[in-house]
Amino acid sequence: MPINSIFMRFPGGLAKCLTLSYDDAVMEDFRLVEIMKKHGLRGTFNINSGLYRPHEKCLLPTEGTGHRMSVEMATELFSQDGIEPAVHAHMHSHLQTQPPAQVAYEIMKNREVLEEQFGKIVRGMAYPFGTCACTDQVVEVLKNCGITYARTTVSTEKFSIPTDWLRMPATCHHKNPRLGELTTAFLEKRVSSGAEPLLFYLWGHSYEFENDQNWEIIEHFAEQMGDRDDIWYATNDELYEYVEAFRSLVFASNMRYVQNPSAKTVCFTLRAKPYTVAPGETLKLDLN
Repeated sequence: MPINSIFMRFPGGLAKCLTLSYDDAVMEDFRLVEIMKKHGLRGTFNINSGLYRPHEKCLLPTEGTGHRMSVEMATELFSQDGIEPAVHAHMHSHLQTQPPAQVAYEIMKNREVLEEQFGKIVRGMAYPFGTCACTDQVVEVLKNCGITYARTTVSTEKFSIPTDWLRMPATCHHKNPRLGELTTAFLEKRVSSGAEPLLFYLWGHSYEFENDQNWEIIEHFAEQMGDRDDIWYATNDELYEYVEAFRSLVFASNMRYVQNPSAKTVCFTLRAKPYTVAPGETLKLDLN
């Protein structure tokens, strides 16, 4: 390994990160968020802004699972700290079958509604119907619509940091039969100062827990992974912003100085030594 290899570390110098991503804004999300909050987990919920239910219908007894929330319910739930609302196409459309102008409408309308609803900029996304939607044409539209990351349904079963944010894979779906094995591997893996950091990215739909009557899967996962001092818990957007801040660091030609042009405090290791560089700071590095 080159002697001057630089390895990102998450805030506080941590080498591990966990993020969650769940789709559709359904009533079961209330129970999922409760579990997440109990164990200090953070994550992103991908919302179809054109499929909210009338508020009064949400209050009626219904059969089955996966019922959509009202605007009022979604605003209450997804405005909490540690919860990020994100785009999932206005009407959960098959984007790969639509002309670019319609794709742009689906994304921009979704952004517009969510940004007005939550009073914040919304730049993240999960593809409706998964990986088949991330064609080159669709990805080009997303770039023009200001989308910074878009999650696919690809599960790598790895703990790698994304390299293509607009075709972003996950570690696994919560139904993955190797979930327990992957969780144990993530928790037990020791990350040396001269190694890449680890990311565990879990995705799914909360109504699946109700359909399958297996809420214990996410409850056990949260108990194992939550409230640890060696893991940074982040929403998808927080992860994106931090990694991009690290990638924006500017190093001197002789590697003796680093400048942080971003608005984020960034941590990394160089020659097995930990460094933290503040926003706008130019830091001298010890190469001895």
